[in-house]
Amino acid sequence: MTIFADAFAALRSFFEAGGDVLWAIFAVTTLMWTFIIERLWFFARVFPQRLEETLRTWHELRGLSGWEQRSVRRQLISEVAQDARRFLLLIKTLMAVLPLLGLLGTVTGMIQVFDVMAFTGTGNARLMAGGVSAATIPTMSGLVAALSGLYLATHLEQRANHKIKQAEDLLVR
Repeated sequence: MTIFADAFAALRSFFEAGGDVLWAIFAVTTLMWTFIIERLWFFARVFPQRLEETLRTWHELRGLSGWEQRSVRRQLISEVAQDARRFLLLIKTLMAVLPLLGLLGTVTGMIQVFDVMAFTGTGNARLMAGGVSAATIPTMSGLVAALSGLYLATHLEQRANHKIKQAEDLLVR
């Protein structure tokens, strides 16, 4: 039980030292990772079934004329591409927002430092250190959170492109 209590105390002190912006970084990171996990689940479990349905539809419509067949093929590939790329732009956007939130934490932390300097002068280093930590912790947290999703966002985009190409290859005359 003390391990959990120590971990909770360490997290609480980290969030207190970093300021309120850390809560926004935490919320955006949680949202980003929720979408990343959803996409991983989609490609592992849902996409194969979706591709089978698309192939079944394609084989049912093989008797169409050349123009109609090309139009249906384009539509089916477009639907597969839309499903495969869903939420990828949102993941990238959340990744781009995280460093900006870290920068916001830097600015608010420096405002705390300047407030301390205005009231007490430059002689109280202990009070200024609280503002400096409130300035650096969110910056580090925003960058680390964004980097944590960078690899998987790139992987998911490559995987989506591969799956779309796979669908194009399977939907042949």
